[in-house]
Amino acid sequence: MQLEELKAEVGHILSNDSISIDARLTSVCEYLQNKVTYYDWVGFYFANHNTKTLHLRAFAGEPTDHVEIPFGKGICGQVAVSNNNFVVPDVNAQDNYISCSIDVKSEVVIPLFKNGVNLGQIDIDSHTVDAFDEEDERFLEWVNQQVAEIL
Repeated sequence: MQLEELKAEVGHILSNDSISIDARLTSVCEYLQNKVTYYDWVGFYFANHNTKTLHLRAFAGEPTDHVEIPFGKGICGQVAVSNNNFVVPDVNAQDNYISCSIDVKSEVVIPLFKNGVNLGQIDIDSHTVDAFDEEDERFLEWVNQQVAEIL
């Protein structure tokens, strides 16, 4: 499946202002997890800049204990500090990785900006090594741009 093909439905989900923002974010997570075979866990973390922590706001996949992550810790925490995309082909090769499941083999985290401020990120885990490429990065950047518009 081409990721471009998913844009119309993601846009439709996010534009449904008859449900809460959190419900829309959860629906996007569920849609992406169901439609992209190698997106095994999809979640949105949002930053609290006062406490320098990320907080899980919506997800699809196995429940995680990592509902709060300090800036700098793990892949998500590093993105909160760097403001850059982080693609991890093999999580076992990362020193600063927080293991959510022994099944996770690769991860991609894309920061979510609004008005130049890093508000959070989309985080995707895969049970496949080296699952993510530039197409995933561009698509997820687009998803985050759409999310920023409803925040």
